[in-house]
Amino acid sequence: MTKLSGCKNGCAVILLCAATAIAAHAQTFTTLFVFDITDGLSPVGLVQGIGGKFYGSTSQGGAQGWGTVYRISPGGLTTLYSFCSQRQGDMCLDGQEPNPLVLATDLNFYGTTSSGGSGSGGTVFKITPGGTLTTLYNFCSLPNCTDGLEPYYALTQGADGNLYGLTLRDGYGTVFKATRSGTLTTIYTFCSQTQCTDGADPRGPLVQSADENLYGTTYYGGAYGGGSVFKITPAGSLTTLYSFCSNKPCVDGRQPNAGLIQGTDGNLYGTTELGGFYDRGTVFQITPGGKLTRLHSFCLRTSCEDGAWPEELIQASDGNLWGITTNGGAHGYGTIFSITPRGVLTTVYNFCSERDCADGPGSTATLMQATDGNFYGTNYYYGANSEGTIFRLSTGLGPFVTFVRAAGKVGETGPILGQGFTGTTSVAINGIQANFTVTSDKDIRATVPEGATTGYVTVTTPSGTLTSNVPFRVIP
Repeated sequence: MTKLSGCKNGCAVILLCAATAIAAHAQTFTTLFVFDITDGLSPVGLVQGIGGKFYGSTSQGGAQGWGTVYRISPGGLTTLYSFCSQRQGDMCLDGQEPNPLVLATDLNFYGTTSSGGSGSGGTVFKITPGGTLTTLYNFCSLPNCTDGLEPYYALTQGADGNLYGLTLRDGYGTVFKATRSGTLTTIYTFCSQTQCTDGADPRGPLVQSADENLYGTTYYGGAYGGGSVFKITPAGSLTTLYSFCSNKPCVDGRQPNAGLIQGTDGNLYGTTELGGFYDRGTVFQITPGGKLTRLHSFCLRTSCEDGAWPEELIQASDGNLWGITTNGGAHGYGTIFSITPRGVLTTVYNFCSERDCADGPGSTATLMQATDGNFYGTNYYYGANSEGTIFRLSTGLGPFVTFVRAAGKVGETGPILGQGFTGTTSVAINGIQANFTVTSDKDIRATVPEGATTGYVTVTTPSGTLTSNVPFRVIP
C-alpha cells in the first residue's frame, strides 16, 4: 500500500503536517507522516537504507493487525510486509509485533518479532528492501525455551558478520548469536549467578566496541539490584563492569532502560530510567574498564523542565549526545535534548508543543541522524490519529557520510551512504585512497585499501568533500 502527499480522512499527511519553529535554537520540527491502523500503528524506529530511503516497523496494525515493515521516501509510505500473513490456526508463523530493524552488509534488513513463530516465542527474520520476508529462527524451539523467548530491541551485526541480540526469557534474559542463514546459539543466560549479580532483564541493543567485545545493560540485578553494565565476548564470556545504586539513594542512577553507544572518544554512554538526585533518570559515561561518571541528573527543577525518564542516546555529527525523555519538559510529555560529553545539557524540543499534541509525546524510539544532517524519529502513539507519527528535526547540521558497518579488513568492500555522489572523484580512509564504485547518487561501494588505518572517511564530490560522522575501524 502506497500513500502519496495528501490526506486520508484528513489525517495521513506526508511532508506537510505541522512545522514548528523552535525559536531558542532556530530549529524546525516537522511531522512527516501520521499513521492509521491500515498502514500500521505504534512505530518503533527508523533506519536509513540504500538510495536515501528510510525503513521502519510498526509493532501493531497493518493488514492483519500484528505489525508491519514499511519504507518511506518523499513520495510516500509503502507497506512492505504485514506480519501474521502466514497463519496456521491461531499461530502467526511469520511472527507478531516486530522490533526495530538493522541494515546488514548484504543490504538486507534483519529484525526480530516479540511473539509468534512456530514456537510462539518470537522470531528472527530477514526482509529485503523489496519486502520479501524469510523467517530465520523460531524462539522457544528447544525444551523449556532454553534458546530464549520474547526478543526485544534491534539486532547488532558484529565484525564477524553474525547478528547479536537479546531475549527476555522469563524475565532473566539471554544473549544470542545468529548467523544470517538462521543458525542460533545462546551464548549467555542471565541470572546464572547467585541473586542475579550478573544482571537480569537485559536492555538493548548491544553495541560492539573497537575491542570487538559487546556491551549492554540489564534493568535489574547486579550487586545492588539496580541493574548493571556488562561486557560480553562474542564467545559468551560475561563480565559485569558496573552495578547501579552502589551509593544510595542511587545518585549514580538505577534501572538502565536502553542500550549503550560508544563515543568517538572510546568511552561508552547510556542512560538510566530512574535514580540520580531526583529519581528521574541520568545520563552517564562509563569507560570500557568500568569507571562510571554521571553526566546529568534529570528533573533539576520542580517541573522537570529538562525532562525525565531518558531513553537511548546517539552521538551526532556535532560530537554531542542526543536523546529523548518520555516525561517532563515544558508540557510534561517529554523532550529532545543534546548533551556534551562533559555533561552540559540543552533542551532542544518540547513534545506536545502543538495543539492536541499533534506532534506526539516523547514516547518514541531512538533518534536517527540521517546523512542529510537532520534527525528523524517515530512517536509510538498520539498524532492526529493517536496511532503514531514519523517526524524530522532540522537543526542546521550539515550532510555527512556513514557506513552500513563501520569496520572492515583490508580488501573488504562495503557500502557508504550519503548524497551527491554522482561525479565523485575520490574516497579515502584516513588519507589512504580507496577503490570505489558509485552505485547511485546516494550510495558508494568502497574497498579498504592496503595500508589503511583507522580514521575518518572522506568522499570528494563535485559539490565538496563529505566526511564520515564516525571513524572507520580497520580490523587487523
